[in-house]
Amino acid sequence: MPIGLLMVGGPLIDAGHEVRLLDAERRHLSLSSIVDEVKEFSPQIVMTSHAGSTPAHPTCVKMLTAIKQACPDVISIYGGVYPTFHAQQILEQEKAVDVIVRGEGEAVSLDLVRTIESKEPLHCVKGIAYRNGGKPTLTPASNLIKDLDDFPIGWGLIENWDDYQCFGLGRSAIIQFSRGCPHRCTYCGQKDFWGEWRSRDPIKLVNEIEWLYRTHGIRFISLADENPATSKEEWEQFLEEMASHQIPVYFFTSVRTTDIVRDADILHLYKKAGMQYILLGIESVEPEVLEEIKKGSTTMYDLEACRLLKKHGIFSIVAHVIGLQDETWETFRNAIKQLIYYDGDFVNVTHVTPHSWTEFGHLVKDRPIVEPDLSKWDYRHQILAQKYLSPWKIFLAAKWLEYRIHGRPRRFWSIWRTQDRFLRRLLIWSFFHTGFVWFAEIVVWLVEALKKVKRPSKIYSNITVYDVANHRSPVGQRIHLQDYP
Repeated sequence: MPIGLLMVGGPLIDAGHEVRLLDAERRHLSLSSIVDEVKEFSPQIVMTSHAGSTPAHPTCVKMLTAIKQACPDVISIYGGVYPTFHAQQILEQEKAVDVIVRGEGEAVSLDLVRTIESKEPLHCVKGIAYRNGGKPTLTPASNLIKDLDDFPIGWGLIENWDDYQCFGLGRSAIIQFSRGCPHRCTYCGQKDFWGEWRSRDPIKLVNEIEWLYRTHGIRFISLADENPATSKEEWEQFLEEMASHQIPVYFFTSVRTTDIVRDADILHLYKKAGMQYILLGIESVEPEVLEEIKKGSTTMYDLEACRLLKKHGIFSIVAHVIGLQDETWETFRNAIKQLIYYDGDFVNVTHVTPHSWTEFGHLVKDRPIVEPDLSKWDYRHQILAQKYLSPWKIFLAAKWLEYRIHGRPRRFWSIWRTQDRFLRRLLIWSFFHTGFVWFAEIVVWLVEALKKVKRPSKIYSNITVYDVANHRSPVGQRIHLQDYP
């Protein structure tokens, strides 16, 4: 669900503008189909944003280019995490982008549209980037939204709620309880995008969730929060409200292991409130790596969090990241052994992505990359070269790790012996869908590998993808490095 566009669209509708949502990703639309729909609606302004930000950037640029060619008078506005941190560079390179919204979009977009409508100069709008005399110009940053309830979400823009379903539970929605995170993990850039941590009013949010359930039949909610449990007081109030309303809605969210252990005395409220899947950002089983990335957690917290969630019938999804160190076969063997010991319900294996606006991106700026294509910076592809294992070995090790966690006999036995029929149904659904994705990724990788046999790939030297200091394009020089297999 394109929650970012819904958040921007709601205030625009309330201000009297005619707004239409085109979810091209969900409908799998081609560029020509998108252009046809834009022509039919004949808008003055086209706004685009996306989930995933970096990997979707090439697609967004292609889409806006096609739209501008067909409708040259349309004003194109681009927002999201990636364009926020690469605004100047994008305006220099992509003529199809007219204005970039930097940071939170609700208030800025509202002010921007009003300014365009009244034909006032754009330099009056805070939090944007545009061309002034052909040169990229960045206005001062906009103020953070203090009260997140001031800008209602444009739920009315959704035409078919059956398009959005999740975990086999029927209609779903994505919503935010909070924004921001007080922690400083080196690989994460969300803290710089959202700024300080803020939350919605717990009572108002629960009322909105109840309205979604009763009006649109929503049965599953994904909380699009970096760290919803930052304030135990406000988080507990939200859980208590959900539990007291007894709304048959289930949740997916992400919570730090340290907060799970902190909340050991209220985990029964998690369950009563409908928290069913919790992503635990464990990242690594190596204490040195956790310290190096400034995770602020330990392996003991990670182990205890998994056990506490299992005790309360809440599924844990353990996030394990490849690339935070130069892995070896021994590293992977140790990870498998430790993750099995944690005994989480699922493992989500991803690859570290060296975003230029993060501390981690700066630290590895001189490290070679094996995947320069931004469309594959999606956490499912290896980006950074490894010193001891070649890309095909890293891929094999990742698939091996996933298989050993999800395919072990004890895993099947735990599903079979689960007494709760509802939980067993969720486990079976998740097992089959996880297995399908695992198999599909292997097939896709083999197809791409066969193509590369005919066209050998190069390891790209220089700085990741962009010069972090000056935000320049990649130099493009290719150097075969003998010490990186």
